Amino acid sequence: MKWLVLLCLTMPLQVLAQSKTVLPSDLSIEVSVEDGTEARFTHEMILLTIRGVYRRHITREQLIQPDFDGFSWAQLGPDNWSEERINGRKFKVLTRRMAIYPVRPGALTIGRFTHQLTLTDESDDWFEHEIQSEPLTIDVTEAPATTNWWFPVRNLKISDQWSNAPDQLSPGEGVLRVIRLEALGATPEMIPPMPDLQSPSAMIFAHPEKRLVELTPEGPVTYAFWRWTIRPTNDVSGIVEPLQFSYFDTVAREERAVTISAQRIAYGSVSGKAKSAVSQLAPLPSAARLPSWPAAVLAVVVFVAVVGLGLSGRRLTGLGALQRFGMFDPLARRLRRFARKGQAAGLRQAATAMARRDGLTQQRLDLIRDFDRRYFDPKSDEPNLMRFARLFLRAGLKQ
Repeated sequence: MKWLVLLCLTMPLQVLAQSKTVLPSDLSIEVSVEDGTEARFTHEMILLTIRGVYRRHITREQLIQPDFDGFSWAQLGPDNWSEERINGRKFKVLTRRMAIYPVRPGALTIGRFTHQLTLTDESDDWFEHEIQSEPLTIDVTEAPATTNWWFPVRNLKISDQWSNAPDQLSPGEGVLRVIRLEALGATPEMIPPMPDLQSPSAMIFAHPEKRLVELTPEGPVTYAFWRWTIRPTNDVSGIVEPLQFSYFDTVAREERAVTISAQRIAYGSVSGKAKSAVSQLAPLPSAARLPSWPAAVLAVVVFVAVVGLGLSGRRLTGLGALQRFGMFDPLARRLRRFARKGQAAGLRQAATAMARRDGLTQQRLDLIRDFDRRYFDPKSDEPNLMRFARLFLRAGLKQ
């Protein structure tokens, strides 16, 4: 008996809820602009929230958006359906987030969003019904004139990363520099072009930049990566000049300048830290001792022989020739070994050490420059290590 009473009490409500008569309080949809008090600039992100509230059972639905004349747009993820209690009653709620970008100034109107719904009546039959949002007008101002790239963004994060310590490089070694930009509210095409990194005393090879985008409820987040390979050209050190660009902070409504400071790059053997470390770790010299009498006699004999050969007009050239002969030269053996193993960095270090010992001729300098260009430039062919070693050793024999 109790269940029958309950059924009789609930049946009128069910019939009323699923009748063919749709009350305005049953279904509604509206569009709102986040932080819509300020006048917007062209190409600045504007966040829209489309919110629908429904008290009827929905069998099928389709939300149709307007043409967005004067705007480019992006939907920030799929539609979100949830349940909320409003004034003590349960409602189904639809939420859609969108980012729109005005492409021209003026009073731009966002047309009506139309939600096409399939509802049920008292007989459980389906019927079509639609609701619409009110049009929305946004005042847009032309972006302020600037000599730099117009870059409006809600939030910008920048990091400057190096593959290893730029002032502690091994001889002949290069370093990879990566500047990472994380821009909230910007699409990939809004990021400024990759700047031209300059240095009066370093060789710089630019890599193709990468741009990725992630859609979040707060707007698109674009990641840009600017990459360069850098190496000192004078085998000592170099200075990479600072980078500068600007962006417009759409939250604070002001222009901001970004300066990425200059950076010194150097080989570890000439950096101040390396020198101080060597001086601290160098062992103290042992106490001096006079040689015993056999060593003194041998020294006298060698001295007399050298003086005699000098007076006769002859020169001792055998030791120098022996050092230049590849079989006995340790640096030449290292050079060939690295070439056979395909270790370009070790080969470059051995070549630098030979050039410092024997003196850098023009032919060897040209070989090293061609090697560096092929090794560091991603667009060039890889250097032939065996050919480089052969020509480098041959150039040393001709000097």
